[in-house]
Amino acid sequence: QKAAQNLKPVVPIKFRISSRTDTGVHALCNSAHFDIQRAPGKPAFNEKQVISCLNYHLRPEPIRILNIFRVANSFHARFSALSRTYIYRLLMGCSHHSEIPVFERDLCWAPAGGHLNMPAMQDAAQFLLGTHDFSTFRSLNSETPFQSPVRTILQVDIRPSSGFLSHHYEHRGLEFWELKFRSRSFLYRQVRRMVGALVAVGQGKLTPHHIKELLEIKDSRAFPPNAMAPPSGLFLKSVEY
Repeated sequence: QKAAQNLKPVVPIKFRISSRTDTGVHALCNSAHFDIQRAPGKPAFNEKQVISCLNYHLRPEPIRILNIFRVANSFHARFSALSRTYIYRLLMGCSHHSEIPVFERDLCWAPAGGHLNMPAMQDAAQFLLGTHDFSTFRSLNSETPFQSPVRTILQVDIRPSSGFLSHHYEHRGLEFWELKFRSRSFLYRQVRRMVGALVAVGQGKLTPHHIKELLEIKDSRAFPPNAMAPPSGLFLKSVEY
């Protein structure tokens, strides 16, 4: 918003963001909308001018504007979204957190033990697909009493991935995996809880069928203690309209 004020709008600009994320979570791409009104007699900005101005004033910040589109007055970055896609990056092969490549620090999670049973995790993930009451998979906050715990998970994928500059340390036997989740919306910390439960399956602490049982319990207190995945591996990948 501070950067946008350099466009000299008649009315202060207010950004409406599509999604909020926890502290420590990243966004490969996020969306926002804003209205801008120029002084009488001045022509409307074109998209290129707005991108150039905002990025110039955002230089010190870890954020860049990738695209700008003119939209209808009825558009809302949050409420017009059809779905949101998150990915969670896991690193296997590390027996201690000090073995995480320095360029991957705070950008992935290397669960204790160094190895995960991926086929078991893929089996467990299928129980999360579809429409369910996800009460067990949400953390409580001030919005909890006003939010329905029912959500529809449209996609869950668990696949091998690549790390940043990973071809330079192939000899270390490190493996990156990505967990992808897509839904119209998610509950507070739902993705991190789902990832944590799936990792517990991969570690042999839970069976795939335990995921189904956790869904059926519908109680956030039933979630295994200390199982929630840390924020560092989570990325908002895209918002679909």
